[in-house]
Amino acid sequence: MDHVVAVLAGLLIAAGIYMLLCRALIRMLLGLTLLGNGVNLVILVAGRLGRIVPPIAEGTGAPLVDAANPLPQALILTAIVIGFAMFAFLLVLAYRAYQSLEADDTDRMRLAEPPGRPKPPMSY
Repeated sequence: MDHVVAVLAGLLIAAGIYMLLCRALIRMLLGLTLLGNGVNLVILVAGRLGRIVPPIAEGTGAPLVDAANPLPQALILTAIVIGFAMFAFLLVLAYRAYQSLEADDTDRMRLAEPPGRPKPPMSY
């Protein structure tokens, strides 16, 4: 099971990086979300999956060998909340930029360049 989730995390990270390289703002936002979910899966796999033994054993001072680590699960819950809030903020920011600039393409959003000057290279 760990190998399947690790491959899924790799696919999510690859798809997130690919979408971050697109020119459309909404694809960039979705790529950022996919990248965050892939990283969350990597953290989850690092804390061991599929264990049935609870992480807390009463009466013993030592942690159990077969138990899952609860710290990565707590980190992932916090990352999910922060990631959702960041996605909501960036979605509103992208919508506002679309309203004011009337463009979703980042190449058409170039307002900082003066109109009479030569443009920067668009491709390499």
